[in-house]
Amino acid sequence: MTTIRTPADEAEARAVQDELRARVLLDEPGPPPGSGLVTGVDVAYDDERDVVVAAAVVLDARTLTVVEETTATGKVAFPYVPGLLAFREIPTVLAALESLTAGPGLVVCDGYGRAHPRRFGLASHLGVLTGLPVIGVAKNPFTFAYEEPAAARGSFSPLVADDGEELGRALRTREGVKPVYVSVGHRVSLDNACAHTLALAPEFRLPETTRRADALCRRALRETTG
Repeated sequence: MTTIRTPADEAEARAVQDELRARVLLDEPGPPPGSGLVTGVDVAYDDERDVVVAAAVVLDARTLTVVEETTATGKVAFPYVPGLLAFREIPTVLAALESLTAGPGLVVCDGYGRAHPRRFGLASHLGVLTGLPVIGVAKNPFTFAYEEPAAARGSFSPLVADDGEELGRALRTREGVKPVYVSVGHRVSLDNACAHTLALAPEFRLPETTRRADALCRRALRETTG
């Protein structure tokens, strides 16, 4: 069981990010797209009760059929601060992952990895703590500039930091539909992260990992309040 200590304040949280960021591995390709298992994780909140529910859904990467799914419920232990959202989510996400009997293989987060102001979003944080290959696929860009990719599925353009570094890609998963925003978390190359995202999104804008984990955590949250 991975033990997570909640930072006392924003300064301590940023110090933790600085410490863990040095452990991110960027020189591994990661598992081949369309092979093995892939797990989507997502969270849903009940802000009135400070409750967070995390879901983990394991798919067969080739067929996209569900192998296993699990949820975990916890208390929100850190305030909402842009750039520090992982501290609100990580403990419950870890609990959901650790209750799986299968996989998890590659993990796909609904959020960011390197494409983060401190180069250490949820996907990187989760990867370092678990040692798993993790990527981030976000619905919206964070703070980086990018040009609109071409309309065709598979087209992409870089998410560029002020210093010119490519930290992720705006990737078109459906022709003429708003792109998703892909970045490396841990132990996966950016090319492979994009290839995985396309393989996981044969019909819809969002990858099946995210779609299924989102639906599961929302349903579980409703059941906790029902």
